Amino acid sequence: MTDQNNPQDPKDTAAESPVTTRRGVRSFVLRQGRMTEGQKKAFERSWPKYGLTREHGMIDPREVFGRDNMLNLEIGFGMGKSLADMAEASPEQDFIGVEVHQPGVGALLKEIEDRGLENVRIYSIDANDVIDLCLPDACLDRVMVFFPDPWHKKRHHKRRLIQHEFVQRVRHKLRVGGILHLATDWENYAEHMMEVMNESEGFANTQESGGYSPRPDDRPMTKFEKRGENLGHGVWDLLFYRTN
Repeated sequence: MTDQNNPQDPKDTAAESPVTTRRGVRSFVLRQGRMTEGQKKAFERSWPKYGLTREHGMIDPREVFGRDNMLNLEIGFGMGKSLADMAEASPEQDFIGVEVHQPGVGALLKEIEDRGLENVRIYSIDANDVIDLCLPDACLDRVMVFFPDPWHKKRHHKRRLIQHEFVQRVRHKLRVGGILHLATDWENYAEHMMEVMNESEGFANTQESGGYSPRPDDRPMTKFEKRGENLGHGVWDLLFYRTN
């Protein structure tokens, strides 16, 4: 299906397909930054195979991956190393990554090539569009949002991705029993996330105590996270499952 794409300059791709179709407040700002030569070449070689676009419409994951296995969605994969680590460690699972920043897309495509991964696909558009326009209901086993922009200034809190309305739209894409896994290193955002999740219809905390979760073994620890841990910074994981 993705073979119909033409390898082309990432800027041309972005120009033809807008990052988002949604109006109003955005949870992201497109940072300045160009792909390295290696990232650009990986994009040109591998985007036609591993890239997904809004123009593909509502996908059938079984057709995309050629099998019906556990399906994970990571929103905001950054430079992609953690997603590549998870995909390499679990070849029996499938992974869809979403990232609006082109250098991160190029970096993940290079990781895919270097590791010979076949269980990863990528969207380079607003996660809201992926959820609303590209994924069928109850198709996901797990949704991961690791270290999203905390928008730490109070006047910017409305830009935080984790809000009641967003969480409810994610819920419909999860199968019943599917997991929404959030992680942040900002305590104020962790408290906000917990408040949102506790008040969200159709979700229950995986922790009987109702608190934060220990970091699961299958969530890779990033260099940034290790550095913060060494400096005494906290990291908070929240794991909630869909109940209905």
